[in-house]
Amino acid sequence: MRIQVAVCGPAQATPTELAHARRVGELLAERGATVLCGAGGGVMAAVAAGARSHDGLVIGVRPDDGTEPGPAEVSASVVTNMGQARNAILVWSADAVIAVGGSWGTLSEVALGMRRGGLPVVVLGGWRVRDATGAEVPGPHHVDTPEQAVQAALAG
Repeated sequence: MRIQVAVCGPAQATPTELAHARRVGELLAERGATVLCGAGGGVMAAVAAGARSHDGLVIGVRPDDGTEPGPAEVSASVVTNMGQARNAILVWSADAVIAVGGSWGTLSEVALGMRRGGLPVVVLGGWRVRDATGAEVPGPHHVDTPEQAVQAALAG
């Protein structure tokens, strides 16, 4: 069975986040992983485009009711009509999670991944959670490059 990696990130992404997401998609496709994403714009569209450019399989887990056409970059869509609650479906369908950048929705996906226990959760340029004393809360594996992100996700 192919490993499924959820790649999460903001729809309103920076140029660096978009470049990182595209590269993550390329690398995952090269390694034969199925890419799961939220089927939106920004990081989601960039990772899908990267994977598809290398003949990768991309499954978009959509938050809407499917009445509007889905993103062209995905191979197939799962329509949930659950809004942001679709994040739980995305994370629970994955063997690993890579978060590129950060938004509130991305933070929820990182948290859901950590709550699963034993799931590799990798953060590339995104959220760092700190406790009341300012110490970083242990959990997600923080990396600096798309190559490190994919390596950490697939090694998990």
